[in-house]
Amino acid sequence: MLRAIDRDRFDVIPVGITRDGAFVLEDDDPDKFAMDEGTLPEVVDNGTRIVWPDSATSRELRVVEGGEVRSLGEIDVVFPILHGRFGEDGTIQGMLELLGLPYVGAGVLMSAIGMDKHATKSVLQAAGVPVVPWVTVTREGLERNGDLWRRCIRGLELPVFVKPARAGSSVGVSKVSEWDDLDSALDLAFAEDSRVLVEQGLTARELECAVLPGRDGGPIRVSVAGEIVVTGRDFYDFDAKYLGADGIELVCPADVSDGELAELQRIAARAFEALGGEGLARVDFFSTGTELYVNEVNTMPGFTPISMFPTCWIKSGLPYADLVTELIESASVR
Repeated sequence: MLRAIDRDRFDVIPVGITRDGAFVLEDDDPDKFAMDEGTLPEVVDNGTRIVWPDSATSRELRVVEGGEVRSLGEIDVVFPILHGRFGEDGTIQGMLELLGLPYVGAGVLMSAIGMDKHATKSVLQAAGVPVVPWVTVTREGLERNGDLWRRCIRGLELPVFVKPARAGSSVGVSKVSEWDDLDSALDLAFAEDSRVLVEQGLTARELECAVLPGRDGGPIRVSVAGEIVVTGRDFYDFDAKYLGADGIELVCPADVSDGELAELQRIAARAFEALGGEGLARVDFFSTGTELYVNEVNTMPGFTPISMFPTCWIKSGLPYADLVTELIESASVR
């Protein structure tokens, strides 16, 4: 993102968040945050502290540094390019709403729904969007009536995927091919969330479309489709998404017919609209060859060089820098 943004149009104030939740003033250095050689960069506590506006009447951002407070100027738009809990689940969006600061992406409700896989599936199902069968369980429910819940889960066919309801980037996700492995998979998922989905596994292609709202009241825009081809891994896991691990090939545009693409785009637009139709999204599909199912709707998808959201728009004729510009400019007038 730091490399792609148009520096002739925008001044950037990079704000980092440490593991302990401190907002710090970061370096405006793309190389510092590059995910090279299979490593993830980390925001470390450099001693600075960002001071957000103290009311909705101001947009002044300040920083405490070396015991001194200095102004960083008036900010126009916040780009919360964050994943997972407290990043794309509506919490930081709620903070920005309280401060009256415009921001890129979905609002509080759409962010919260999109982050919760159970809520997403329920809303999509109610809107007539096809979703894969699933069972949602809590640890308390399993402790109270484990036999009943395990019978419900075993009503699905193996393999199944076990996922935390509100964790992103495939964290805590397991593929279960034998029922004897179910409990360990549940434990892994419960380490990330108090609510867990067990979802029917499918033999299917994994396709994705990027979505943006319409311009000037026009129809929702949907990109060409991309495909995740899994050749040497159980599924598209964290290492493959962010560290370029082997066994995954990202293909864009995907090899689909015009009719298949039109149907993917129609369903993607319907799913985006059903959740709220704000900001941006990446809609993930399973395609069995005869049926299409929406797997997830990501309201702040990946923006790394290997991420499908910008790639799909680039292949649709919208360059990365222009995409970033549009997202910022549309947020400033929302």
